Amino acid sequence: MKYINRLLLLGSMLSLTACHSARKNNVPVVGFVDAFEDATISQAKTGFTDALAKNGFSEKQNTIQIEYHNAQGSIPTLTQIVNQFVAEPVDLLATSTTLSSVTAAQKTKTIPIFMMVSPTPARAHLLDAQGKAQPNLFGTVEDLNYIDTSFSLIPKLLKPKSGKFVIGMIFNQSEPQSADALERIKQLAAKLNVNVVALPLNSSAEAQLITQSLLNKNIDAFFANPDNTVFAAFETILKSCNQKNVPIFTSEAGLVQRGAVAAFGADIYQWGYQSGLQAAQYLKTHRTTGLKPEMVKVRKRVYNPTAAAKYHITIPANFEAVK
Repeated sequence: MKYINRLLLLGSMLSLTACHSARKNNVPVVGFVDAFEDATISQAKTGFTDALAKNGFSEKQNTIQIEYHNAQGSIPTLTQIVNQFVAEPVDLLATSTTLSSVTAAQKTKTIPIFMMVSPTPARAHLLDAQGKAQPNLFGTVEDLNYIDTSFSLIPKLLKPKSGKFVIGMIFNQSEPQSADALERIKQLAAKLNVNVVALPLNSSAEAQLITQSLLNKNIDAFFANPDNTVFAAFETILKSCNQKNVPIFTSEAGLVQRGAVAAFGADIYQWGYQSGLQAAQYLKTHRTTGLKPEMVKVRKRVYNPTAAAKYHITIPANFEAVK
């Protein structure tokens, strides 16, 4: 498997030098950067390109050129992708997930960056000494307020196995939003009289081992927090939790489709679409006047009927079922 992954990364890196082509008929060029491969996160790119197309920027109509590259979880490849886009240069950068947005922000202060599936510049530590975000950051971002609703749902729907309620989490210490989310959840858990057991991991390859260790601590539920590593390893986490009959709750609507019980969180497609609308405005006017990082607007209360039935959980009426 490691050999195959190396081949994939090598192919991706070679394609950076081989596949970048000259502008076609002088149409604008978008450099789209994904940090890793994930079924849920990919919905953001679909939303972004749909918003562009609705505003007249479509590859089918040859009115835009979208150069897409996925770093497949490799930081060196991600850096190379961004460096190439900056060197061309592209007309704008579209960045999906925190690592892509942070890397792009570190590499250029002039090319407009339209972020998605990313935290606020403050949470991503992209503020200057005066507390201001660099002027080329746009798109759609998220803070942590919505997590309270998702986490608070768990003790309302479940009963603890014994004594005090125990909720397990895994988190990536190198991701700002993951560490920040954990601290916020710990503060909320104290108010709810809930214990949080959290274990760190550094990559999705460690997910099975860390999840098994967490499940051995007799947790009542698993909370999948906003963490790119959790996204990438979700099927592994889900399989382990299902084997131990431990339900998963989350703040990410996309993970409910993949097997979590319920969530209150951003619709990933709409997150990308919202950023795409900003990018389209820039492409029409060639100006960033009035544009700034916006808070994600579309959040959903969703649940997975199969998962809810498995754990005999009655979901509130204001939650929408997803397939």
